[in-house]
Amino acid sequence: MVICGDDGLAHRLAVELDAVCGEVVTVVMPSAADVHGAQVAVLHRDPDSAVRLHVAARPDEATLRAAGVERAAALALTYRDDQVNVTAALLARAVNPSVRLVVRMFNRERGSHLERLLDRAAGLCDTAAADTSTTVLSDADTAVPELVAAAAVGHGHTLQVDGRVFRGVVRPAGTPQQATDLATLAVLSGAHEDDPASQDSPETAGEDGTQLLPDDRTAYHRQFTHGRLMLEEVVHHHTAEPARRTRHFRPVRWVRARLAHLPWRVFLSRQLAAVYGSLAAVVGALATATALFADEHPWWKNFYLPLLDIFTMGDPATEESPARRILQLVAGFVGLAVLPLVVAATMNATDAFRTASANHPPGEDVSGHIVLVGLGMVGTRALDRLRTTGHRVVAIERDPRARGVALARALGVPLILEDATAPGVLELARVRQCRSLLVLTRDDGQNLDILMAVREYHPGVRVVARLYDDDFAATVQRTLRASYPDALTRSRSVSALAAPSFAAAMMGRHVLGVMPVERGSLLFTCVDVAGHPELEGRSVHQAFRRREWRVLAVGPAGGGTGDSGTPRVPDADAFDWRPAQGRVLAAGDRVVMATTRRGLDVLMTGVAGRG
Repeated sequence: MVICGDDGLAHRLAVELDAVCGEVVTVVMPSAADVHGAQVAVLHRDPDSAVRLHVAARPDEATLRAAGVERAAALALTYRDDQVNVTAALLARAVNPSVRLVVRMFNRERGSHLERLLDRAAGLCDTAAADTSTTVLSDADTAVPELVAAAAVGHGHTLQVDGRVFRGVVRPAGTPQQATDLATLAVLSGAHEDDPASQDSPETAGEDGTQLLPDDRTAYHRQFTHGRLMLEEVVHHHTAEPARRTRHFRPVRWVRARLAHLPWRVFLSRQLAAVYGSLAAVVGALATATALFADEHPWWKNFYLPLLDIFTMGDPATEESPARRILQLVAGFVGLAVLPLVVAATMNATDAFRTASANHPPGEDVSGHIVLVGLGMVGTRALDRLRTTGHRVVAIERDPRARGVALARALGVPLILEDATAPGVLELARVRQCRSLLVLTRDDGQNLDILMAVREYHPGVRVVARLYDDDFAATVQRTLRASYPDALTRSRSVSALAAPSFAAAMMGRHVLGVMPVERGSLLFTCVDVAGHPELEGRSVHQAFRRREWRVLAVGPAGGGTGDSGTPRVPDADAFDWRPAQGRVLAAGDRVVMATTRRGLDVLMTGVAGRG
């Protein structure tokens, strides 16, 4: 498999394919000297790793051929520039029509067009490959469900099946099975009460180690001594808002409310008062001098003429007294010094007024909401998903030109255009009354500052922060856990969350997702029962194979196939997620399964495995 990229996603994806999925990987990066290139170079030098590094500035045709795309099963294009990824995808389809393509793109509409175009091109070629699909993904789109799930319902890795979200949740030792549990995915190596993917202890062998997809007997007997990873559906419960009474539109009252809401206090700032106070003092001094030496009448001319001279609006005083001419020159030099200060202070106040007017803080009755900090690429997607699922959101963004500001205004979301670390901003967002805090800026240091500030302000609130560096995130999480043992703090990396989805797409369109479990992983796949003797004609109970696969849901094989012949996943509502164990799987069924890597190989290749 080949990965072409220029940021942390390429490195994370290489680790996922190498360590978790056991694939041979070639990574193309523009430099081996930057942070991410150096990380890939470390993998390349590791004798136990199957990762190779190829340095190239651009993913042109020569680079793709040198990286082995002609012989590759899959190619991932993860550059941050959509245009670079589109060009490389077209070249790769020409170099190897049978390669599976996974393309990273933020623009959804352009991505859907590219996906259809390249799938159609692959379908026109005479290839023997079973899966020549093109999958367009966005790291923001794939990571946001996990971030939102962590903020809304706590920890747990998520799985998406066409609109429905499922998560893996850890049940500590001795905890009875819950009504929302769908299946036992793993018995962990200890009585963990945290995310199974965050444990530092290596997987041990034998009955005391982690067991993926255990049988019911093992799961029952070990539930009293070991933690279990269960699959459950994320269901959102929302209280309907009471209907508001219809009110007649009254223009005068509306205008008064708008004027009262405007932040007029910005024009009373110390800076503006100092500048205009200095100007008034200068005008008063010149008016006094004019009255004493220029003998101007009436009295109002003593103020009027100096103002004209300061703003260079008066006529030259060539026909007037020498004192008047001298005062005019003095007023002109004073104007050169004062006017730039007046203009700068006025512009600053106007900009502050415009920024403050754009703020729409939440009302005093708002509670149980989610505070979202950062409306960049990831924050925009998170805001869209939170509003789609019916959550109440208060957004904080310091850049008024950020990508998600327009979306927040269009959705009517309370918006605060301030730095979240500034005094009073978190209080303005009503953090004490919020359900959780989701911090998604691109700066790890700023995210840590916000996290520490909110911990001092509200120690018990649930916080999910975006942190890229693994060591830094682990240190932060351990420290906060020790300092605030009763608070829930989660740190997530967008590239680390997106990498499993990209890896799953590289392994084939039938793979829906990858869920880390301690040092191993589970793959979720959609398979047509027809043609699989391990499934066809067997009951759900008989189709189970310990440590290899488990049937999670059964539905009709009505999703059709893509242009490349790969099965499409039907809508999740078409699946029965609690199938009877005695239900016999027929050729017209399609199943969603949890498998190990070895179990997936058996299913896809037909090689018989051990029971």
